[in-house]
Amino acid sequence: MPDFLLEIDKQVFLFLNSIHNGFFDFLMWWFSDKLIWIPFYLYLLFLIIKKYGWESIAILLSLAILIALSDQISGLVKDSVQRFRPSHNPDIQGQVRTLNGYLGGNYGFVSAHAANSFALTYFMNKSLKSNYTFLGVVLFIWAFSVSYSRIYLGVHYPGDILGGAILGIGLAWIIVNIYQKIISRSCFAKTC
Repeated sequence: MPDFLLEIDKQVFLFLNSIHNGFFDFLMWWFSDKLIWIPFYLYLLFLIIKKYGWESIAILLSLAILIALSDQISGLVKDSVQRFRPSHNPDIQGQVRTLNGYLGGNYGFVSAHAANSFALTYFMNKSLKSNYTFLGVVLFIWAFSVSYSRIYLGVHYPGDILGGAILGIGLAWIIVNIYQKIISRSCFAKTC
């Protein structure tokens, strides 16, 4: 990435990370926690089963593959690019506001939180959009909030978030298209 873009990314991060208060400290810590979202995931599971019945097995398998790919590829990109997280960057470490001593791993590009949440958002929106039009907006707000919480906590630059979102949406697009091709040729789509 060109130096001037890295500098813009750093300055935008420092501005966003400097905006804090007690309420948002609690809220952003909560948004970033993966386990807190289990009831939300269970609700999405319920919606899939309600709409698709037995076909939901294939959808959930596709979703599991998507999230595994998104998470693992994010890790591979982090290890390959080796861009320090803001919380580990010696140039700005003293200016970064973190919470509860949480610093994350050494490297942050791309954000796995952003990749996974935007992958799930795209996939679920494609799967349930026709039945639940409100869901796309709710999922986008959720993915954005989870992703922004990573900037707030001082562990990701905006570029890390954008890269993760692009990765997640791209992988979801691929998995959705593969799923649609396979399912259109299966017994679910026609009588066997």
